[in-house]
Amino acid sequence: MAIKVQKFAFTVEELEEKMRLDAYLALQGLRRSVLGEPDTLILLNGKPAKKGKSVKTGDTLLITYTEEIFEGLVAEDIPLDVLYEDEELLAINKEQGMVVHPALGNHEGTVVNALLGRYGMDFSKLFLDEESDSEDLEEATLDSPLIRPGIVHRLDKDTSGTMVIARTCEAHRNLLAQFKAHTTTKTYIALAKGNFSRVEGSIQNNIKRDVRNRKRFVTCSGEEGRTALTHYRVLRQFQGFALVRINIHTGRTHQIRVHLTSLGHPLIGDVIYGKEDGTTMMLHALQLEIDHPSKQERMTFRSPLPARFLQYVQGRRS
Repeated sequence: MAIKVQKFAFTVEELEEKMRLDAYLALQGLRRSVLGEPDTLILLNGKPAKKGKSVKTGDTLLITYTEEIFEGLVAEDIPLDVLYEDEELLAINKEQGMVVHPALGNHEGTVVNALLGRYGMDFSKLFLDEESDSEDLEEATLDSPLIRPGIVHRLDKDTSGTMVIARTCEAHRNLLAQFKAHTTTKTYIALAKGNFSRVEGSIQNNIKRDVRNRKRFVTCSGEEGRTALTHYRVLRQFQGFALVRINIHTGRTHQIRVHLTSLGHPLIGDVIYGKEDGTTMMLHALQLEIDHPSKQERMTFRSPLPARFLQYVQGRRS
């Protein structure tokens, strides 16, 4: 794997009216996620500019950014906890600590490596002409379908639980469309710090990458970032922490972690948004509901609550 510097130059031609810079570049085939990276440099007529700046006919643009280039994937014999499988899709209970697809520092031992071990190296070639444009994937490090074959949504490395994977191009397109249209139902279970003042509530704050720390995301005004909606319900309030059920209606990177932190209730074990407390992150994708790509029926996949939740509760109560 290597880091490659990419440069793209454009001269704006024949615009009837001014257009936002990021919208114009998207029409030219440049991914919007690239413009949000802190190391991306945008020059408009030779001067630094933000992605929200307007462009007009005759303007010149130079975009410089870096991307990770993989020399190739390898198939690995990694057992997967299978919840359901047919010829079109696979549902698994992803273990905590497993990365979904290759990225910087994690090009082996991922779900994708396990899929190639399960279905063969030709599995990646099935999706050569597919576009992975689901909102759950827009914040991903890489966009190539060869790097993440069959992947239609993601879970963070330290989040365990339910994932679905497409096994055909048709299923891939169908599932991506479902996630993009918010017709899936995603239910999570978490242990969060603090005493909640409300039993349930909704959080609707936009999310953007933290310019001071690219590993973090933060809430922001409606004029920035991307829309995000989270609903939570406290199932059990303990002394100083709570068991919370969460439904997300959008799929932004770190959405649950950012939104609960914004309320003053970071997840237990989350070292990015909270303090080191000697335990692992307590977030689990409990249940996922989708429409089967071809059977026209609603399907529900559920992963059992991991033992680490009960162990933590028992340890604190004792």
